[in-house]
Amino acid sequence: MSHRFLAATSVVVLVIVAALIKPGNLAGQTESATKATAAKTVAAAKPWTPPRTPDGQPDLQGVWDYRTITPLERPKELGTKAFFTEEEAAKYEKTENQRQNRDLIDPETGGLQYPPGGVVPYNEFWYDRGNKVAGTKRTSLIVDPPDGRLPAWTPEGQKQAELRAAAERNDQLGHPAADSWEDRPLQERCLVGLNAGPPMVPGAYNNDVQLLQTPGSVVILNEMVHSARVVPLDGRPHGSIRQWRGDSVGHWEGNTLVVDTTNFRRETSLPGSSANTHLIERFTRTDANTLLYEFTVDDPTMWTRPWTAVIPMTKSDDPIYEYACHEGNYAMSGILAGARAADKAAAEGSKPSSK
Repeated sequence: MSHRFLAATSVVVLVIVAALIKPGNLAGQTESATKATAAKTVAAAKPWTPPRTPDGQPDLQGVWDYRTITPLERPKELGTKAFFTEEEAAKYEKTENQRQNRDLIDPETGGLQYPPGGVVPYNEFWYDRGNKVAGTKRTSLIVDPPDGRLPAWTPEGQKQAELRAAAERNDQLGHPAADSWEDRPLQERCLVGLNAGPPMVPGAYNNDVQLLQTPGSVVILNEMVHSARVVPLDGRPHGSIRQWRGDSVGHWEGNTLVVDTTNFRRETSLPGSSANTHLIERFTRTDANTLLYEFTVDDPTMWTRPWTAVIPMTKSDDPIYEYACHEGNYAMSGILAGARAADKAAAEGSKPSSK
């Protein structure tokens, strides 16, 4: 992982504390199995009608929490299994929480994305990824392709995946590509959040988004990197200027908000994507406390077919906290200075000083 975790220490503490007092989570509510069954029966008999804003649109406003330990891709060992049983979900949560616990990883042997001899930069205290599977009990967030996994790479996608893997290994072993700031990832430069999207995919922490509606527009405010997208709903076409988070326009399809985004400047916050990504996001409020978020990625440069993921978000009473990202002010200069010291040491045939 990058230095962004340490830079956001104070805010992460607030978010973790807030998360600890949240009354609900994506795995389900606190009501008993009997009440849950009864609620489903009532819902099936009478479809839920969302509240409306003053201008008559479905009211999606509020803070929504999308923490979950459900992976984007279905683990290969699960094969065609699309859903967990209650017992299987509990077993998976226990095993996966232990596997991801940074305090249990030995840097000498490695684990997760950390190679043997690499650095495990932050302990488990700083993570707020969620510890429960999604309430649907799906084994992956990806619902299409049906196998719950990303489609095959195109030749260019495979090439870029190999280059990205090599860069990540070099980062972990202390040999980052850093001839200039432009070599470093967008997240490290505080331009795009890890999980802020678009599209939004659960990450290490700050898995909260706030929706605000005005006549003619919707604001999507992410806690991560304090990212805000103002999405017009007036029928205008896409602009021609490429942007870090793309150019978003939206419209309503019944009770569903549809956001169409193109014209990305380069890759999105989604690993493996390219500037040619065409993203469709759908936001549907299915009950008072659930916002169903669905997105489809179409990037013919990188993947051989479009793919779709679904994430149920849970209503939160907690506020969005300000996220101050300082990597651009401090960490970046340190990374570049360290790389220049390594260059100098290599030219002189010596090891760089640890001072």
